[in-house]
Amino acid sequence: MAEQDISLDLSAPAPTLRSVPASACREHVASLQGGESPFWDLESRSVWLVDMYAPALLRVTPQSGAIRTWPMPCVIGSFALCDDGGVLVALRDGVYRMNLEREALTLVARPDPDRIDNRLNDGKASPEGRFWVGSMNESTPRRPEAALYRVDLDGRCTRVLDGLYTSNGLAWSPDGRKMYHSDSRGRILRVFDYDPASGDISSGRLIADLSEREGRPDGGTVDAEGCYWSAGTSAGVLNRFDPDGRLVERYHLPVAAPSMVCFGGADLLTLFVTSLAVCVAGRNEPGRLISFQAPVPGLPGHRFRAGRL
Repeated sequence: MAEQDISLDLSAPAPTLRSVPASACREHVASLQGGESPFWDLESRSVWLVDMYAPALLRVTPQSGAIRTWPMPCVIGSFALCDDGGVLVALRDGVYRMNLEREALTLVARPDPDRIDNRLNDGKASPEGRFWVGSMNESTPRRPEAALYRVDLDGRCTRVLDGLYTSNGLAWSPDGRKMYHSDSRGRILRVFDYDPASGDISSGRLIADLSEREGRPDGGTVDAEGCYWSAGTSAGVLNRFDPDGRLVERYHLPVAAPSMVCFGGADLLTLFVTSLAVCVAGRNEPGRLISFQAPVPGLPGHRFRAGRL
């Protein structure tokens, strides 16, 4: 699949800069090693997320403050809730289906079996119910040997993009016809045309090549206006791009390394942000899950359709 060779619009106006003070935020979890993949579950009115290096899957209920934890046998990169009550979890070596009550894991797919320096990373269910998951390369120095995979409803796994450093940033437009994706270590953000019937992507376009100061693109989401929110993990910001790919707003956050964002709450007007544990100016800052009022509503998340597994 060829990517379009286009140039970034260097004449575009600078984004509006905004600041989210700590006083405007609510802290839900204060001591994560590697917070990632927040997902708002409308049914349980809770936020699910992973602590990659604990490693564990968590469910946080904001109203009561209750936290439920499911320990994992190795690093967990991401997950997707299933429509039958189970969960798909992307562990270091493969995608597994988990029975939450029995805490039992069943292998579904091993996307990267021969790439020993890779582990699975960011993943999400698409609007029509497939599971998309990418890998990241952990060699020193990093090599472009990671990839993006699609897990279909029957468990069949297909490599869709290759030659990546760290697959990240998955999200879909409100109509489900565009898919966003980033390569964090490659520092690029792209958008593709998406076919919900086949799960094929095409016509990749470069949206941004972001510096460390601007915010290396980590996880992302899309709001009801069709704007894409990218967690700029190297700069402590959220970057908001309009549907045409222009960077229109940059939100400075009270966490040093935001990793991903999702919309939640009954009206989808709350932004939940996970962050990574980092050392800043000699001071250790733990990973956290925080939330604050969103300027626009978001979109509900999606579940994996597990009926054919």
